Amino acid sequence: MLRKIFFGLLWLGFLTYAFLLAPPDQPDTFELIKNLSVGQWQGINPLVIALFNLMGIWPVIYSAVLFIDGRGQKIPAWSFATASFAVGAFALLPYLALREPNQEFLGKKNLWLKLLDSRLTGLILTIGAAILVRYALQGDWANFVQQWQTNRFIHVMSLDFCLLSLLFPALLGDDLARRGVKNSQFFWLIALIPLFGPLIYLCVRPQLPEAEVETVSSQQQSATN
Repeated sequence: MLRKIFFGLLWLGFLTYAFLLAPPDQPDTFELIKNLSVGQWQGINPLVIALFNLMGIWPVIYSAVLFIDGRGQKIPAWSFATASFAVGAFALLPYLALREPNQEFLGKKNLWLKLLDSRLTGLILTIGAAILVRYALQGDWANFVQQWQTNRFIHVMSLDFCLLSLLFPALLGDDLARRGVKNSQFFWLIALIPLFGPLIYLCVRPQLPEAEVETVSSQQQSATN
């Protein structure tokens, strides 16, 4: 219950800060978002470009855990994962507040889950993130700080990135358990490295074991008898 309250309050606090306390919207925000989305990057700080595109990688990282975790939840994980592509942690925090601990995976993986569970997916995401981080090194930090202080979109997007980095361990423990991994050092190694920790995890985590629902149910019945 404390876990649910914590994530619920964190969600409300982030919403309150983003809409009431963050720097004001700028008149050119919509134009900036449109240009970033369609690749018209002339005159835009590479740091902003890299951050915007990394915010597209984070939802895929979370989806690689969320869709699997959602198999044992009463709430539809896919809706929160899909919404995170548009609003990031604003969509993921309610899921973290509503979900129940889930250290089992029942049934077979469909094609979508096999794709998300593939190490190749993690490798592609890692290469993409590395290219974006390398590109960000060409950016103007002084200009970025000035925009962070005056532009709500860039300000909230930056905080969203940081929050996504901090929230991943909330799902990591159960995902490790589903794969039979009991290694606290490995958990903290992944948890303490922003962005690339989760990416490395997707590249090296053991494949998710599959079990027929009927088999699991019979095993549970035998254990209770």
